[in-house]
Amino acid sequence: MGKRVLQDRRYQRGSSKRRGRNVFLPVLLLLAFCVLAGIALYPHLSTFFHRPGNAGNAAILYAYHHHLSDVYVTGSGKVVKILRDDTSGIRHQRFIVHLPSGLTVLIAHNIDVAPRVPGLKPGDRIEFSGVYEWNAMGGVIHWTHHDPTGHHRGGWLKHNGRMVE
Repeated sequence: MGKRVLQDRRYQRGSSKRRGRNVFLPVLLLLAFCVLAGIALYPHLSTFFHRPGNAGNAAILYAYHHHLSDVYVTGSGKVVKILRDDTSGIRHQRFIVHLPSGLTVLIAHNIDVAPRVPGLKPGDRIEFSGVYEWNAMGGVIHWTHHDPTGHHRGGWLKHNGRMVE
């Protein structure tokens, strides 16, 4: 009889399995609320993340909005302007890329370490991997080449199916 009374009390208080279920629903509801609140506060992100090919560019957009630098990124976009080479010190091929998010970034590609991207012109699509540095105009992507000393993660540019490292 004493054993039966203990079993009844355990069921009255709720077993550990029941308590686990009682926590799951509120956590799920809180998570759903946070997602919906995030979309309400930043509606442009809800469509941005669902466009094909934007997963890599999301890190750039995040770094820009949070003023982050020294962030390794991979992305793609359309070349909108070719700038003159920077010839003071280490030489860089420079061009501006418009990302699908609407942000524009300057790509500064070291041509003392890696070959120039041949035949690049406005309107061309380019893929890239390198280090993002924040600035108010959208940011700069550099380290789009291999590291000859092997101490830094290398980057690359891809234009018309040709990889430049």
